[in-house]
Amino acid sequence: MSDNQAARPLSGLLVLDFSQFLAGPFCALRLADMGARVIKIERPDGGDLCRRLYISNLELDGDSTLFHSINRNKQSFAVDLKNPNDFKLVKRLLAHADVLIQNFRPGVIERLGLGYEQIRAEYPRLVYASVTGYGNDGPWRDKPGQDLLAQSVSGLTWLSGNADQGPVPFGLSIADTLAGAYLTQGILACLVRRGISGQGGLVEVSLLEAILDFQFEVLTTHLNDGGQLPKRSQISNANAYLSAPYGLYRTADGFIALAMNSIPRLGELLACPELLTYTDPKTWFTNRDEIKRILTDQLATQTTAHWLHILEPAGIWCAEVMNWHQLLEHDAFKVLKMVQQVSRANGATLTTTRCPIRIDGSLLTSAVGSPAIGEHTASIIEEFQL
Repeated sequence: MSDNQAARPLSGLLVLDFSQFLAGPFCALRLADMGARVIKIERPDGGDLCRRLYISNLELDGDSTLFHSINRNKQSFAVDLKNPNDFKLVKRLLAHADVLIQNFRPGVIERLGLGYEQIRAEYPRLVYASVTGYGNDGPWRDKPGQDLLAQSVSGLTWLSGNADQGPVPFGLSIADTLAGAYLTQGILACLVRRGISGQGGLVEVSLLEAILDFQFEVLTTHLNDGGQLPKRSQISNANAYLSAPYGLYRTADGFIALAMNSIPRLGELLACPELLTYTDPKTWFTNRDEIKRILTDQLATQTTAHWLHILEPAGIWCAEVMNWHQLLEHDAFKVLKMVQQVSRANGATLTTTRCPIRIDGSLLTSAVGSPAIGEHTASIIEEFQL
């Protein structure tokens, strides 16, 4: 496990991150994890708005823990882009940059004078990466690019929860995170192309397109099955398009997850003769709720450990449903070494997760915490002689 940035695959690349909140900063975070130097371009008066976007009212050293977790291992360059002198500093810094990331609403970056078409001739090797909510065209162009809103219009919320529930949002900022991940992929692809042709390029991702791609399996089914809407099961729904037993079930002391499995085989192992009659796999979907009710009644009679002891040796795809306390105490979690501590220069320390990628067998960790607003402005000006 090493904090040596110089040995990482993106070492030597300079990324200027003009983005705020989640999608753009998440992309920049992943690039930083892999060795790139990331400089956040922030306003002097408040900086990234994510500094004040709180989760459970938890903060550290004046900023939200969300900001700390998604902006670790970066530097902060505080400038007012509407100030001519500050704007000149940014333009000079761009001459050294490999990647620019921005997620202003459509039209804003152009009004500031830093749109792709406005600067591409001046910086031909620059990879310019842009995140929007719904793209640059169409009736939703100016709709707020916020995660829950993107989820809501995408159809995703009709896939979770049981059939008698209304729409259920995904419990994480999944559109932002996916858009940031896809933006990272596009940036890396353009950097590879630049290594061949010498030319940069434009990478564009929207929250909506990211969340639509996330649904590619089920949306493809919808596009080819006559346009049927998803049909969630009445009980233990985990995937609207999968048959019984797929779902989570209460046991005598917790919950157990069952994935794709043979219903008659489960009947044998669970000593549940009612399941033995479902020999035709087609009935596992047509009689999905009926089968799941039988499973619900049977699994509730014994503990999770009891059922796992029977099912796992038999090759049944199943798992205990854990909360975070159980997970964090488990040896399977500890061996991953997924937790790291990062600190600011003043000693403020945050416990957070690490990058999930391993390179050449090494974990990508870094002890460098998120920056204070403008913490590195003076040193960057001096370093690059701006």
